[in-house]
Amino acid sequence: MPTAGRKARLLSVPAASFAAMEFTQVQRHEADAVAAFMTAEEWPFHTERRPNAATVRDRAAAGAYDDAFWIADNTGRLGLLRLLDLDDGTPLFDLRVRSSARGRGVGTTAVRWLTAHVFTNHATDRIEGTTRQDNHAMRLVFAKTGWVKEAHYRDAWPGPDTLRDSVGYAILRRDWESGTSTPVDWSA
Repeated sequence: MPTAGRKARLLSVPAASFAAMEFTQVQRHEADAVAAFMTAEEWPFHTERRPNAATVRDRAAAGAYDDAFWIADNTGRLGLLRLLDLDDGTPLFDLRVRSSARGRGVGTTAVRWLTAHVFTNHATDRIEGTTRQDNHAMRLVFAKTGWVKEAHYRDAWPGPDTLRDSVGYAILRRDWESGTSTPVDWSA
């Protein structure tokens, strides 16, 4: 439910934005499907680039994907969106978009949807996301969806061959409700 006394609005998320895509909650009995999706290709901008199928199935059976959603359109499953830490006050997310679906607005639609979903259904005032500095597509998604860069951590993201910089973004409930973005005061 929305936070008491606050009217949840979808200003930045018109219903038509999701008309071509569906977000369906992953069920525990879909552990094999989650494992198949996660191991079907490499995820170059994730710390776990090639997950192990047995590990993914075990995580799914233990509830790690209870707050995850399939992203699909009329061609099939395009991605997987996993919400994390929904009860600790600052949720995070993991977004995986099939390589064949990248560059088609799936990430932008997914981040708009997750923002509306979290602020409409959970009592939190902010959502955070982190990506590698060189993940230009995800950084563009954050910018297009009203998220604000709040952090830059040098040599903080482990890679197979070197450390990469990590960049943190967030969106505030008040910004989402008003359709604005409050910039960070970097001089403070």
